[in-house]
Amino acid sequence: MRDAMMTDPCIGCGGRLAGLCQPLDTSALDEISSESERVTQSARTVLFREGDPAVRAFSIGAGIVKLSRLLSDGKQQVVGFRFAGDIVGYGTGKTYPYDAELLTGASFCRIERSRLDTLLRRHPVMERRLLDMCLQELAATQDQLVTVGRRSAEARVASFLLGLEEAYRRRGAVPDPLPMPMTRSDIGDFLGLTLETVSRSLSHFKKQKWIEEPAHQKLRLSDRAMLTELAEGMVQDL
Repeated sequence: MRDAMMTDPCIGCGGRLAGLCQPLDTSALDEISSESERVTQSARTVLFREGDPAVRAFSIGAGIVKLSRLLSDGKQQVVGFRFAGDIVGYGTGKTYPYDAELLTGASFCRIERSRLDTLLRRHPVMERRLLDMCLQELAATQDQLVTVGRRSAEARVASFLLGLEEAYRRRGAVPDPLPMPMTRSDIGDFLGLTLETVSRSLSHFKKQKWIEEPAHQKLRLSDRAMLTELAEGMVQDL
């Protein structure tokens, strides 16, 4: 293990396991490491605000980030959550289109966008990986539109819980229980529901023993089959 850590500067990092650096060899990783800054921040740290100049991108090594926008009426709209391996802050616009706030303590690589553009041109396999990640994000956005537009409130909450578990699974492991650092208000803002509706749905799920909440911000899906049926509209509304 000591030799592996000496030759692979990104061992154990989410970006290496499931993100932009996944297909790269050690020499390419060394180059990217020299071009980026490794940072660790505490929960509730804001990486950037909507409208700030989009000069840096962030590759999440560990932790969870909430993306949100402030609407004209002053309400928050959560547009997504990002996990280890994801990239935030990289796009074509000159300014960031949303706020990015850490929901947990997190480690990440911070890189100037111009430098990342150069690395993508220099390493086509990295550029292809970024395209794959963008396509996955687009598919997830389309699923979210269906969830909010067509599903009942309870189905939306069930779909969110299953999606949270899947987010961990894609990164190599499903913790037991699942960490769920987002508040019920965050979940409601993401799903287009009130805090009360989210709380009522989760309480009913616990009563039916479909989920367990063994500790604060910890969740266990006890009956995935029933949650899946609910999310897919195969059972009646609660």
